[in-house]
Amino acid sequence: MALKQISSNRCFGGLQKVFEHDSVELKCKMRFAVYLPPQAESGKCPALYWLSGLTCTEQNFISKSGFQQAASEHGLVVIAPDTSPRGCNIKGEDDSWDFGTGAGFYVNATEDPWKTNYRMYSYVTEELPQLINANFPVDPQRMSIFGHSMGGHGALICALKNPGKYKSVSAFAPICNPVLCPWGKKAFSGYLGPDQSKWKAYDATSLVTSYSGSQIDILIDQGKDDEFLSNGQLLPDNFIAACTEKKIPVVFRLQEGYDHSYYFIATFITDHIRHHAKYLNA
Repeated sequence: MALKQISSNRCFGGLQKVFEHDSVELKCKMRFAVYLPPQAESGKCPALYWLSGLTCTEQNFISKSGFQQAASEHGLVVIAPDTSPRGCNIKGEDDSWDFGTGAGFYVNATEDPWKTNYRMYSYVTEELPQLINANFPVDPQRMSIFGHSMGGHGALICALKNPGKYKSVSAFAPICNPVLCPWGKKAFSGYLGPDQSKWKAYDATSLVTSYSGSQIDILIDQGKDDEFLSNGQLLPDNFIAACTEKKIPVVFRLQEGYDHSYYFIATFITDHIRHHAKYLNA
């Protein structure tokens, strides 16, 4: 699969790059960012995947979170894909900010007209890792995942649906129970259809209740002043209750005074990189 380099910038001794490729799953051109730490020049490094939230591209995380310093220190290759297919000329794809373009919700759509292109779940869990493993100095056996908001939802479901695939998982302000929140109901009814029993396959809280895989430690940071927490979009309490019942360890940190923005992410990103490095470099 041919990769076209879009940009490359030296950063904390490593290189922050952006590439474009033709996606088989999504049937369109896709961009992703990859940070190569200095350690990647002399050997294979673990891979850490970041999934962004609504309206984002690959640019938001690499330009706003400041993750590169910690990734350089711990020798992690960090990959950040886009949040949806782009330019597919599907009627309605650009009509709203929380559905369609920039809002793929990390599911494989089953409904027309979305099912041909909107296959972000398979892109993130299969196509992209295969592409990264084939083209960059990463160890395919050492892989973890994290994300923010819609991407936090994505990270949680990818880890829970694939026991053992990811060494660790974490999230910032994830959409924990999308089958019950307005964002999730809108996205799932559009991508997956009216049968709500099918939605549960992409709902972290539902997935926890049936999880029987290998031990996984989950770290979640949530801003206490997050407007989407107070208006019922995120529902972390439901997820924590399900984890407690299943005895799945989750560290949930409610951060006083913080909102839903990248200022919040930048404040705690180093803690998350360390969380993953503990498992990836073990």
